[in-house]
Amino acid sequence: MKTLYVLGAPLLVTTYDELAAQCLAWARAPRCFTLEFVNTHIVTAMRHDPAFRAIIATYDHLLPDGMPLVWCLNRAGAGLRDRVYGPTFMRRFLETAPAGTTHYLLGGSAECGARLREIFQQRNPGLRFVGAFHGWCEEDGQLEAEVRVMEELHTLAPDFIWVGFGTPKQQTWAARHKAALRRGVVLTVGFAFDANAGLKPDAPIGWQRAGLTWLFRLISEPRRLGPRYLRFNTLFLYYLLADGLRGRAWGKERPSAA
Repeated sequence: MKTLYVLGAPLLVTTYDELAAQCLAWARAPRCFTLEFVNTHIVTAMRHDPAFRAIIATYDHLLPDGMPLVWCLNRAGAGLRDRVYGPTFMRRFLETAPAGTTHYLLGGSAECGARLREIFQQRNPGLRFVGAFHGWCEEDGQLEAEVRVMEELHTLAPDFIWVGFGTPKQQTWAARHKAALRRGVVLTVGFAFDANAGLKPDAPIGWQRAGLTWLFRLISEPRRLGPRYLRFNTLFLYYLLADGLRGRAWGKERPSAA
């Protein structure tokens, strides 16, 4: 798998199946890997906010979660036919993961966690959900049950830790705790928890392919998401135009600092 850059963000050029196979390999390694599913909001925040950029720099790999990013990557020669969307990847992976793989759910409500375990154990009885935490995460990435959760993660050493605190808390948690996790793959997937638990609607596939997932979610949650999308979608277009005029909006090499 190769890496290409969009607005300075290193995005892994991959597919659902390729990433799933690689995740299984990473889960066997004697260290922790962190994966972030990146949309235009994340790319823009990385470009705009040095502190957030430093947090994301701790990740091992960033995946192109949004269709606009796929379009940019394809202009750089990626040849992708689809994005690697966090909710879809989580669903596909949990439905097909080998029997005996262990999973830990970190974030979301207790109802959400219960639904996720019920749904995916019905679809894939060999899955093992070995633990969960559905409490509060602070802005600095610390949990209200910090000691208990970290002791549990150390003892259980799950193959996969699914994190759904939302941006930027989930990324801050992953960056803060990565060094303390001796193994496993951490996947910060946010909205994937509620979408796969059936607690929030996801965009129809046609909207997704047209790059309109953001619009569907805006219609679904206008008060919560309206200010975020107004700010970051506008900034994304600004940076794309500004970098595009200098021929460095996307490419094989990381562009020099602005």
